[in-house]
Amino acid sequence: MPKVLRLTRAMVDKLPATIPDPGQIADIAELQSEAATAQRLADALAARPDGPIWVFAYGSLIWNPGMPVAARRNARIEGWHRAFCLGPDTRYRGNPDNPAVMLSLDRGGHFDGVALCLPEEDLHANLLTLFNREPPLPPKWLDVQTDDGVKTALVFVAPEVGTFGHVGAPSLAEVAKQIAPAVGIFGNMPDYVLNTVEQLEAAGLHDETVWELQALLAAELEKL
Repeated sequence: MPKVLRLTRAMVDKLPATIPDPGQIADIAELQSEAATAQRLADALAARPDGPIWVFAYGSLIWNPGMPVAARRNARIEGWHRAFCLGPDTRYRGNPDNPAVMLSLDRGGHFDGVALCLPEEDLHANLLTLFNREPPLPPKWLDVQTDDGVKTALVFVAPEVGTFGHVGAPSLAEVAKQIAPAVGIFGNMPDYVLNTVEQLEAAGLHDETVWELQALLAAELEKL
């Protein structure tokens, strides 16, 4: 019998869809400058492996890549796992009163996502769009296993534990309590979690962490 989501669209829709922009997050404003973003992209391209460019998607890039995609492959990555460990976000899906904790990749374990192959046409412009969208951290080139062999993909991961941007290892119950009311200029966190879990399940990529969080979020939203 298939599992049934506890978090529903009706619950999510009771929250504001977005908020007015509260302004830049001071701690990362310099990292988000045009010059800093262009340098991160240049560094990534300097280390580009041979062949097409692949990007590993594990959250919103799965359902909303925001750029042309030439091919998609379900993929597994070793040495990393999904974790809500990036923040605090007080602008994009959170605000100064209710900061968000964002999904990223933390060290250890393995999990499944989607490898996206980018066309060479307009590649630089599309990658710049991607770098402007993702957290202002240098991505890594990592090997991912697909049914079409190993691909070396660009992967956006969390900073090291103990450094700025990594919120540590809160329990999922703590994360759910914090992000239930979190809304930013891109949307609210319950909507992000619901989209993520729906798209993972649709792709046959069950992730127990995200599945458990949606249930905990539903319980928190019922209290609000």
